[in-house]
Amino acid sequence: MTHLNRLSATAAARKLATREISAEKLLRHCLERIGEREAVVHAWTFLDADGAIERARVLDSQAVAGPLHGLPIAVKDLMDTVDMPTAYGSPIYAGHRPAADAACVALARAAGAVVVGKTVTTEFATFHPGPTCNPRNPAYTPGGSSSGSAAAVADWMVPLAFGTQTAGSIVRPAAYCGVVGYKPTYGTLNRVGVKMISDTLDTIGALSRTVPDAALLVAALSGRLDLVIEHPTADAPRIGLCRTYEWDRARSESVAAFEEAGKRLAAAGAKVRDVALPPPFAGLAEAQLTIMVAEVAKCLSYEWLAHREKLSREMIAMIEAGLAVTPERYDAAQSLARDCRRMLPQVFDGFDALIAPSTSGEAPEGIEATGDPLFNRVWTLLRTPCVHVPCALGPRGLPLGITVAGAIGADRTTLAAADWIQGRIGLGER
Repeated sequence: MTHLNRLSATAAARKLATREISAEKLLRHCLERIGEREAVVHAWTFLDADGAIERARVLDSQAVAGPLHGLPIAVKDLMDTVDMPTAYGSPIYAGHRPAADAACVALARAAGAVVVGKTVTTEFATFHPGPTCNPRNPAYTPGGSSSGSAAAVADWMVPLAFGTQTAGSIVRPAAYCGVVGYKPTYGTLNRVGVKMISDTLDTIGALSRTVPDAALLVAALSGRLDLVIEHPTADAPRIGLCRTYEWDRARSESVAAFEEAGKRLAAAGAKVRDVALPPPFAGLAEAQLTIMVAEVAKCLSYEWLAHREKLSREMIAMIEAGLAVTPERYDAAQSLARDCRRMLPQVFDGFDALIAPSTSGEAPEGIEATGDPLFNRVWTLLRTPCVHVPCALGPRGLPLGITVAGAIGADRTTLAAADWIQGRIGLGER
C-alpha cells in the first residue's frame, strides 16, 4: 500500500494537479498517521479533521486552485486562523478566536492548501516549551519555537508546515527533528496576523522534508515563482565553509558533521574553501539577543501589564532583561547589525552560499527546554536567507545538519545550493 503521507509536497502537488491522487485520500493518509502517533509526539494544539476533509472534497470537485492545491499543511499556533483557536502558546489566550486569518494563512488557502490544524509553539515563540516531543526519540526536545511544525513534518503527519524565526525557531527544530527548515530573507512573507515579538527579527518560513517543498510554499505565498525548483541544478555551487565566531561552542558531533559535510561536498564537485567573517561580526550574536529581549518586552507590554501572573518564569526573566536594555545599548546593537549587513556583499563575493553549523550538537535530552539558538542568531539578525539541511546522525542517533546561508535577497541561489547539497549529502528517509 502506498502511504501518500510520505510523498514530498512537490510530488504530491504534481499528482494532485493531474488527478492521479485526490486531496481527500492524501489528507486521510495524513490523518491516519496523526491518529497513530499524536499521543506520542504531541505536535498539535488543535485539529480540524472534519473541516479539512470538507475542504479537500471541495478542491477535488473543482479546477486546480493554485500551486498548493490539495496539500495538507500545518499552521503554527502563533498565526491567526479565523476558523480555529489561536493561543500563541500562552494560557492568556486560551480559547481565543481571531476575527481573521493571518495574511500567510489566507494566501495559503487561496493557493489551494488544506489547513489540517494548529501546531504547538513555545510561549509567544520564545523559550518556555509546550508538550511536543522529538519524533526521532520522544525522550529528547524537538527544539523550538516551531516545535509542533517540525515534529509533524518529521513524523510524516503533513508534508508542509509554517514556522517563524526570531532567533533560531525554524532552523533549530528542523535540525533537531531532521527536516528542512527555510527562513527566507527578512520580509519575504507578510507578517500581518502573526503575533509579533520582534519587529527587527521576526520572519515567517517553512518546514518540509525537501528543499523544493519549502521553496514551493514560500514561492506560492510571496508570488516569487522564481523560487520554485522545477529541476535540480547540475551546476556545483561555490561554497564557503563558515565556522563563525561561535565555533568554540560547537560540540564534537557538530564539529565532525560540519567538517565531514565540507569534505563530501568537495568530493561531489563543489568548489569549497574556508571563509572568515569580518571582525565586527563577532558581536552579532550578543547584539541579536539585546535587540530580541528589548523588543519582546515592548511587544508583550499588554501581557506584562495585565496578565503577568500567567507568564512563565522564563518569559518574566526575558521581559525583565529587555526592560533593562538602555536606549543606547539597543541603538548600538542596531548600528552594528546595519554595519555588518553592509559588509555582506564582500563576505559572499565569490560564493553562491556559505555553510555553517545549525546547532551546537544533537537535541538535548528532555522536553523542559528547547536548546540553544546560538548558531542561528547571527543569520537572523543579518536577515539573510537560510536553509537547514540534515546531513548526519550524532552518537545518540539523532540528526545533525548544516545551515546554508545566502546573501540578502539571494533566496533563489541559496535554495538551489541547498537543494544541490541535500541531493548529495542529505539524510535519507528514516
